[in-house]
Amino acid sequence: MTIKLSKNEQRLRRHRRIRAKVSGTAERPRLAIFKSLNYVYAQIIDDTKGATLVASSDMSVKGKTKTERARLAGEALAKSAKAKGIASVVFDRGGFIYTGRVRSFAEGAREGGLEF
Repeated sequence: MTIKLSKNEQRLRRHRRIRAKVSGTAERPRLAIFKSLNYVYAQIIDDTKGATLVASSDMSVKGKTKTERARLAGEALAKSAKAKGIASVVFDRGGFIYTGRVRSFAEGAREGGLEF
């Protein structure tokens, strides 16, 4: 008999699997994303130092839909990353499926000038 895992437990398992392969360095930090029910949070992390270099969320961004806000937050994150001299990152989707707000955030970050 198998035990049914909750959606969050399944996501955390996916996230651990992704993190085993994805790590951020000083030259190419990790863009980690977290999606709650209402907001999207993201940070650019240097895993060698264990330090957050840039952080952003869609709480402060004005948009009509959650997807629009995620795209604008991605652009804002890319703009502040460019100001700190970060051009390319490794994308860590945090175990979330690459669709909806996660995809919109990633596209917004790409439009803002980040490469991944």
